[in-house]
Amino acid sequence: VQLQASGGGLVQPGGSLRLSCVASGSGTSINQMGWYRQTPGNQRELVAIQNRFGGTNYADPVKGRFTISRDNAKNTVYLQMNRLKPEDKAVYYCNAWKRDAGDFWGQGTLVTVSS
Repeated sequence: VQLQASGGGLVQPGGSLRLSCVASGSGTSINQMGWYRQTPGNQRELVAIQNRFGGTNYADPVKGRFTISRDNAKNTVYLQMNRLKPEDKAVYYCNAWKRDAGDFWGQGTLVTVSS
């Protein structure tokens, strides 16, 4: 599975960004897609995930501000990020998980929140 993420960039605090990630070469269905983020010196952490039936899970720091959505037909997952804070600055990684093949990762897209 190849994952191509896009949509990162520089935004002021309180602003919004939308990340997109397209999966290709999957063959069988992708069970779960989502987003993780990582800052220098820290482990990659969950941001939000969504399974193929629509169930979602969000990290506490982003609840109420971020929304994950998925287009199964297009194998695409989105992350709408609103009311961004400086502490949201990170490299965001798209993730796909298949029951029969495990985890796949995109290349990462940098989100910077700064005035």
